[in-house]
Amino acid sequence: MIIATVVGVLAGGAGLVTVVTSLGTYTPERQASAAVLGPDTVVPEVFHGWNSPKLFDPLAERTKDAKALTQKEVFDQNELAVSKKLKLKLVAKKLDSDCSAALWGANLLERVTEAGCTQAARGLYTSSDGRYIGQYTLLNLKDGKSAGELVETLKTLYRGGWVRPLTSSRAAFPPGGYSEAGGYALGHYVGLVWVGRLDGAEPTAKDDFVSLTMALRAAERAVYRRVVSITGPAS
Repeated sequence: MIIATVVGVLAGGAGLVTVVTSLGTYTPERQASAAVLGPDTVVPEVFHGWNSPKLFDPLAERTKDAKALTQKEVFDQNELAVSKKLKLKLVAKKLDSDCSAALWGANLLERVTEAGCTQAARGLYTSSDGRYIGQYTLLNLKDGKSAGELVETLKTLYRGGWVRPLTSSRAAFPPGGYSEAGGYALGHYVGLVWVGRLDGAEPTAKDDFVSLTMALRAAERAVYRRVVSITGPAS
């Protein structure tokens, strides 16, 4: 019931402001830390972070959710609906037990090591109209405190350490292109959404990055299922 209700709400355009507000407290973007980036380094221009909703309190400790994530569990759909006409197609996926294989940046790697990161699941998507690219990453940390602290840290340090983009012959984040990202603490997990246009251009009024983000977050159903496995469907 939790999964059906939340996914249904996220899929709807109406009431979007209410949904975003319910996901946690928004903190405006702060000045990113200075970093020497190579010409081919791809990082988002904008990052927003959200705290973990109370819904995920049963997942505050990994000791109560010890079963490892599987690739099939997180990326169980090859297509995600953005609207009636637009879909996101899964073109690459990977699950690493070494989080340093999925992330870069000395400060970020130090943070995730301290946070006990044991898994990083990444899925790369391209839109059915050939206009957009998106990647969803789910990190498995030791507890909710570590997850919240990591999201908070990324608000200022994301340009000096970020997710490694998956590669595919069908889609790639263009070096130097514009993209946006968001981080979500979900109990002891952290979900990272990254979206952009395939041509690297900044979004216009016709580019609905909010709907793209909501579609990518369908991967979080795996986390909702884990809440239900602990609390029972009656919750």
